[in-house]
Amino acid sequence: MATTQTHQGTLEDRRLPVPARLAAAWASFMFLYIYVDYLALYKPGFLDEIRGGAVHDFETGPLFVGSSLTLIAIPSLMVVLSAALPARIARPANLVVAALYIPVSIYNASGEPWSYGYFYGLSIALEVLILLFVLRTAWTWPRSIAPSSRTALDASQVAVGH
Repeated sequence: MATTQTHQGTLEDRRLPVPARLAAAWASFMFLYIYVDYLALYKPGFLDEIRGGAVHDFETGPLFVGSSLTLIAIPSLMVVLSAALPARIARPANLVVAALYIPVSIYNASGEPWSYGYFYGLSIALEVLILLFVLRTAWTWPRSIAPSSRTALDASQVAVGH
């Protein structure tokens, strides 16, 4: 456990378990994802597009609404699934979903006017950074030695006098 010395005392630097780090990353991703959509409502003419039955080039019918819900529901579910699933299932789920959402995040800015380049550039950069954190965290998920292997290792160490 790393510590940092300050004039007021020592700060403890406790590492969160992998499932908690992944759940926190997905929650952060969702905040960005939702707020980017929310803030886009403030772009001039955007609400007129919605009232006209279209968002970008998509009609706002049942297919659009269902697809939008799916795109939001998957990372939302990853918050709880990352914390609740066993590691052998959570790890590959995080790897697959994060890898699939990198192109989704990049695509979400396609067709946007250059005048909003900073807005979309920053949102994509932050979303992709969080997704890369998810990928790295899931990929490097620590492994424990199986109890049967540990017993064999302990026996071999005793046999050679360690």
